[in-house]
Amino acid sequence: MEDSYQNRTAFIKGAKDIAKEVKRQASKKVGRSVDRMSDEYSRRSYSRFEEDDDDDDYPMQGSQDGGYYRGDSQAANDDEGGHSDSTEGHDEDDEIYEGEYQGIPRADSGKGSLAGGPGSVGAGGQQFRDVGVSEAERRKDQEELAQQYETILQECGHGKFQWTLYFVLGLALMADGVEIFVVGFVLPSAEKDMCLSEPNKSMLGLIVYFGMMVGAFLWGALADRIGRRQSLLISLSINSIFSFFSSFVQGYSTFLFCRLLSGVGIGGSIPIVFSYYSEFLAQEKRGEHLSWLCMFWMIGGIYASAMAWAIIPHYGWSFQMGSAYQFHSWRVFVLVCAFPSVAAIAALSAMPESPRFYLENGKHDEGWMILKLVHDTNMRAKGYPERVFSVTTIKTVKQIDELVDTGTDTPVWQRYRLKVMRLSQQIRNNILACFRPEYKRTTFMLMAVWFTISFSYYGLTVWFPDMIKYIQKQEYESRTKVFTKERVEHITFNFTLENQVHRQGYYFNDKFLNLKMKSMVFEDSVFEECYFEDITSTHTFFRNCTFIASLFYNTDLFKYRFINCKLANSTFLHNKEGCMLDFSDDFNNAYMIYFVNFLGTLAVLPGNIVSALLMDKIGRLRMLAGSSVISCVSCFFLMFGNSESGMIALLCLFGGISIASWNALDVITVELYPSDKRTTAFGFLNALCKVAAVLGISIFQSFVGITKAVPIIFAAGALAAGSFLATKLPETRGQVLQ
Repeated sequence: MEDSYQNRTAFIKGAKDIAKEVKRQASKKVGRSVDRMSDEYSRRSYSRFEEDDDDDDYPMQGSQDGGYYRGDSQAANDDEGGHSDSTEGHDEDDEIYEGEYQGIPRADSGKGSLAGGPGSVGAGGQQFRDVGVSEAERRKDQEELAQQYETILQECGHGKFQWTLYFVLGLALMADGVEIFVVGFVLPSAEKDMCLSEPNKSMLGLIVYFGMMVGAFLWGALADRIGRRQSLLISLSINSIFSFFSSFVQGYSTFLFCRLLSGVGIGGSIPIVFSYYSEFLAQEKRGEHLSWLCMFWMIGGIYASAMAWAIIPHYGWSFQMGSAYQFHSWRVFVLVCAFPSVAAIAALSAMPESPRFYLENGKHDEGWMILKLVHDTNMRAKGYPERVFSVTTIKTVKQIDELVDTGTDTPVWQRYRLKVMRLSQQIRNNILACFRPEYKRTTFMLMAVWFTISFSYYGLTVWFPDMIKYIQKQEYESRTKVFTKERVEHITFNFTLENQVHRQGYYFNDKFLNLKMKSMVFEDSVFEECYFEDITSTHTFFRNCTFIASLFYNTDLFKYRFINCKLANSTFLHNKEGCMLDFSDDFNNAYMIYFVNFLGTLAVLPGNIVSALLMDKIGRLRMLAGSSVISCVSCFFLMFGNSESGMIALLCLFGGISIASWNALDVITVELYPSDKRTTAFGFLNALCKVAAVLGISIFQSFVGITKAVPIIFAAGALAAGSFLATKLPETRGQVLQ
C-alpha cells in the first residue's frame, strides 16, 4: 500500500515536472521570437532558403551604433548564451518534440496558440496577420538595409571598380544611342534598295521605337526578378543577334522584323544601366556620376554619325550574287553599328551582379562577397592593400515568396510553364506595386514629366532634319528647268538628265542609252519608236504619256513610274530587279544629313558637363525644372529658322539645353523607387517615353512645309507643363538609395 502511494506520488511529481519543462520551453521560444522582432537588426541565416520558425540562425552581431562589424561578435555571442543556461549541453535546434510541426507553418496547424488559451486566433485571421507582419517586416528590413548599405559603400569608397563598371555600362548605353540613329541614316539608301513606298518608310522609322517600348517594359520588369546583370546580358545579346541578321536579309518584311527585335533587345539598356550603376554609388557621388554616364548616349550618336559618314556614301563597298542578292554599303554600316553591343556583352561578362539585388533577395553571402570585391579593388588601386573589409554581416530582406515544389515526376515543359507563370505573376505584382498609395502620386507625376519631355524632345529632333530637307528641296525645285512642246527626232541621249520637267513633247526614233535620270518628269508626251537601254532612274515619272512601238531593255523603269500612261506595241526586256543604288549624286545630301546629326549630338556635350557638375549641388528638381523652362523659351526662336545654317544652330541650341532635363530625370527616377521596384518602374516610364516619342514624331512631321507655329506651340506647351509638374516631385538629393 505504501509502495503504491509512493509510486503514485512520484508519477504526479514527474508529470508536473514535465508540464513545467514544456511550459518553460514554450515560453522561452516565444520570448526569443519577440526578441528577434523587437531588436533593431534581426538575426539572419546564411542559408539561401530560410524557414520562418527555424532556430538555426547565425548569432546576431550588432553594436549600439547599428554596425555589423567584427568587434561586436563576442558581445552578441555572450548575449545569446543567456537564453540557454538551463539547457546547457543540449542543442535545442536539433530536438524534435513529438507532435511539433517541422517546416513552414500552415494556417490550420494551430502553431502559436497554447492549448486554446487567450492568445489563440482563427486560421483565417492568423493567415492575414502573418501576411501583414511579413510585409511590415520586409519594409522594415528594406529601410535598415538602405541605411547600412550606404555605410558600407562609404567604406568601400569610389575608385577603380566604379570607373571600370562606368565604361562597361557606358558601352551598353552607347548601343542604345546608336540604335536610335541607325534606321534614320540607312533609310535614304534602304528605300532605293528595297523600293519602299512612303507608308513602308514611315513604318520602318517607327518600328524601332515600338520595339524599344516593349523591351524597356519587359527587361525592366525582369531585372527586378532575375537580376540586373543577367537581364542586361540577355537583352544586349538579342540586340546583337538581330542587328547582325538585319544587315544580310534582303526582303523588307524580314528587315523590319529584325529591326523590331533588335529594338526589343536594346530597350532594356537604359532602365537597367542606370539602376545597376546607382547601386554601386554612394550618396554624394550618385547624381554626378549618373550624369557622366549619360555622356555615352551622346558618344553613341557621334559614333553612328561618323560611321554613316565614312561608310554609306562609299557605294563601291558592296557585292552582289546575281541580281537577287545585293549587299550594299549601308548594310556594312548596319553591321558596324552592332559592335558597341557586342563589346558591352564581352565586358559585362566579367562584372558581378549588383550586391543590392542579392541582399534584397535574401542572398547574404553573394552580396557580401561582391561588396568585399569592390572594397579590395578600390583599396589596392589607392595603395592601401592592407585595409580589411570590416563588415561581417549585412542586413538581408525577409522573403515572402513561397516555394513551389513541382515534384520529380512533373514533366519538364510543365515545370517551365509553372516557372514562367510564377515569374509573370511576380512581375505583375511589382508593376501594380508602383501604383500603391505610397508610390501612386510619384508614379503619376513622373509619367506626366516623362511624357511631356519625350513628346517635345523627340518630336523636335526629328522635325529639325525634316525641315532642313524641306528647305533643301525647295531650293532644288527652284532650279528646275521646264520644257514645253518640244519635238525631238533621231537623237541619242547618253548623258545624265536631271531636275527637268518636259510637257507635251514628241519624241520620235530617239535612243536613251546608258544614262541616269534623276528627278525627271515627262507629262502629256508621246514616245514613238524609241529605244531605252541601261537606264538608272531616281524620282523619275511619266504622267499621261503614250508609248508606241518602243523597247525597254535592262532598265529600272518599273510600272509604278508610268502613271496613267498608254503602252502600244511596246516591250520590256530584262528589267533590272530591285532599285539600283547610286550615291554619286546624293553624296552632298547624305553628307549634310550625317553632318547635321553629328553636330546636333555633339552639341549636348556642354549640357552634359554642366548637369554632371551641378547635379549634386543644386539638386535634381532645380536642374530638371530649370532646363525644361530654358528649353521651352528656346522653342520660340524656331520662328527665325529660315535657312539651313539657322536650323542647324537652333538644333544644337535645343539639344544642348534639353539634355540636362534628361540627366536629372534619369537620376530622380532611379532614386524615387526602392530597389525591388526600381528597374520595373524605370522600364515602365521609359516605355511610356517611347509612346510619347512616336506620337510627337508623327504629329510634328505632319506639319513640315505647312507651318512652324503648331510644332512650336506643342513643344513649348509640353515643356512648360513638364517643368511645372517637375517642381511637385520630392527632392532626392542627400538621401540614401531606397
